[in-house]
Amino acid sequence: MGRLLLGVGAVSQRDIDKYQKQASEMGKASFALAWVMDTSAEERERGITFDFAQHHFSTPKSDFTILDAPGHRDFVPNMIGGASMADMAVLVVDTNQLDSGMKGQTREHILLAKAVGLKKVVVAVNKLDASTPPWSQQLFETVQTDIKKLLATSGFADEDIKFIPCSGLSGTNVINAPKPSSPAAWIPKSHFTLLQALERSIPAPTKPTTTAAQELLKQPLRMQIIDVFRGSITNPLSVAGRIASGTVQIGDIVTIQPSGEKAAIKALDVSDEPREYAVAGQICTLHLSDIEAQHLRSGDVVCSSQHPVRVVKSCTVLIEVLEALLPQPVDVHFGRLHVPGRISQLVETVDGEGEQMKRRPRVLKAGQRARVRVGFEEGVPMVVGERVVLRSAGVTVAYGRVE
Repeated sequence: MGRLLLGVGAVSQRDIDKYQKQASEMGKASFALAWVMDTSAEERERGITFDFAQHHFSTPKSDFTILDAPGHRDFVPNMIGGASMADMAVLVVDTNQLDSGMKGQTREHILLAKAVGLKKVVVAVNKLDASTPPWSQQLFETVQTDIKKLLATSGFADEDIKFIPCSGLSGTNVINAPKPSSPAAWIPKSHFTLLQALERSIPAPTKPTTTAAQELLKQPLRMQIIDVFRGSITNPLSVAGRIASGTVQIGDIVTIQPSGEKAAIKALDVSDEPREYAVAGQICTLHLSDIEAQHLRSGDVVCSSQHPVRVVKSCTVLIEVLEALLPQPVDVHFGRLHVPGRISQLVETVDGEGEQMKRRPRVLKAGQRARVRVGFEEGVPMVVGERVVLRSAGVTVAYGRVE
């Protein structure tokens, strides 16, 4: 991602040179490009991403926001938060560490991308310059076959997957195709660059004339807060997130759930640019007034004061079961919010159409679909259709939609 941002001019070579110098002093010279996204001192020290980072860039064809999600298993909740805001996924695979990746987080991350509703995946088969021999087409094809099987098992369709051979460190085939004289000359004959693949994978835009888009805009405002921060003197308190439905403009009075507190929209930004208004689908920053910081947390929902999101203590969820389940405690994740919960009742197992197969089963097995009741100790802001992920003891055990 650092190489991509440098190539499209979203970060300057001067910044990269500065990171290079700082990284070399820490004995991590090859990490300079990663520091474009990993901005905290601890992330740079340990060489891993903890939270998801945002970065905007534009091409003549589209505007993109990168949500760089952590790969480490300890930070899966943050990965879910980032992925749930995305339209598509870029899965970065280390060509030379495929086995450890497949045994590690690659499998769960693919599953989670599917669980939060992503359909399109661009697979960046990285570090091919470090393979033996360098730029081995045979190795690339082996990696492609293995990852394609994994994606298919998780329910991704063949036509929604693109594989791109590349090197982030050297920049080969990220923005520019390799030269005809290079060992990677086989790539342009049958593969796009990473940037071309991103542009060709953009989900078809919902035209403003279509009913679905109009309905989304007509629905009440709903935006889950992914970040709360104290900004400048002019905008002391701000929240960021992606608008799930409705519209918001300067001067609006909004309600924050679950606290029920009201706030005024003093100003707003979309892609770091000041705007008068923002609409469903956009990632924006809202600068608030008339509210105290203690009423704002990641996972809270900014919503229409006329039609606030309901705060509930239980809900019915239609789930895909990944691990055997009983009525039991679970960690419930939806977007940025993760709260302790409990599967209080196994209502029924269902078929592919959602029709009842068995009422009140005693246990749910991996591979089954089922309806369950999930309860919470404290009220949480939730809407019908919300995608949720259930985890237990650090493992994803089920995912589904709130009914």
